[in-house]
Amino acid sequence: MIDRRKFLAGMGAALFAQPLVAEAQQTGKVYRVGWVTSGQLPFLVNFREGMRDLGYVEGQNLLIVERYTDGKAERLPGLLAELLRLNSDILVTSGSAATRAAREASTSVPVVFVTGDPVGDGFVSSLSGPGGTLTGLALVNTEVSQKWIELLRETLPHLSRVAALFDPNATRAQAQAVMDAARSLKLELLVVEARDADGIGRAFQRVVRERVRAIALLSSAMFSAQKQHIVSLSARYRLGAVYESRDFVEAGGLMSYGPDYRDVYRRAAGIVHRILRGTKPADLPVEQPTKYELVINLKTAKALGLTIPPSLLGRADEVIQ
Repeated sequence: MIDRRKFLAGMGAALFAQPLVAEAQQTGKVYRVGWVTSGQLPFLVNFREGMRDLGYVEGQNLLIVERYTDGKAERLPGLLAELLRLNSDILVTSGSAATRAAREASTSVPVVFVTGDPVGDGFVSSLSGPGGTLTGLALVNTEVSQKWIELLRETLPHLSRVAALFDPNATRAQAQAVMDAARSLKLELLVVEARDADGIGRAFQRVVRERVRAIALLSSAMFSAQKQHIVSLSARYRLGAVYESRDFVEAGGLMSYGPDYRDVYRRAAGIVHRILRGTKPADLPVEQPTKYELVINLKTAKALGLTIPPSLLGRADEVIQ
């Protein structure tokens, strides 16, 4: 039986979307979206889906120009200058480093970001009133950061020390929350830093030297771009690891808890659409994730010799066998 409230809500959303789709189709303009991140993210497909649902067809009225730093933040100014020379109507960035570089590259081209703490990083005045030419989605939730440590403790009940991998180019908002969570659980916390792929390798080596058995990955677009490298290191050193997004777990990581990034990037498409149709970024409040998910890879747990507690499996949104 169809739920009447869900049916009416769906009809309302469809009616609201129809004029937007028609408007996107009828303009006759080809919009150029400059997409810049540390590396190729699987969620670009979700952004494309969101744009398609709003009436954009690549090659007809939309062109997405992709540029990637390959984990080298120093490449950002050059890549952004290139996107601006290509007359991008709007820039979409992922992570603090790319967002900061985009803000510095232009004071007129709108920027839609997906980043950790845009207020703390100085990208916007406030979530409700961004001001300027930047808006987007803010990801950092300190309760999520604390949850990572709790999940590791629940998975490894005899854990006494835990590590946190931190990217100095990314937001710093999560570090304190992780420290507080470790302290409340009476765990010793080792914070290791990595700015690039080589730094990630050195950080993992230090974790092993310090005889730490578990690690939490703080938010970083660079880490996302290096996910296969990170997952491989976690497996090589037999570390229990928790990540922010499910793509790490799909790549062989142990578990993740964080925003549903597929939904996040579809919503980013909606923000881009409103700006392309004339709304100023300053008038669009910064959004926050509304969907969070816990994903566990049982195959990886078995390879690590870990038994995931039934209580934890029962809370998982998805279990990869």
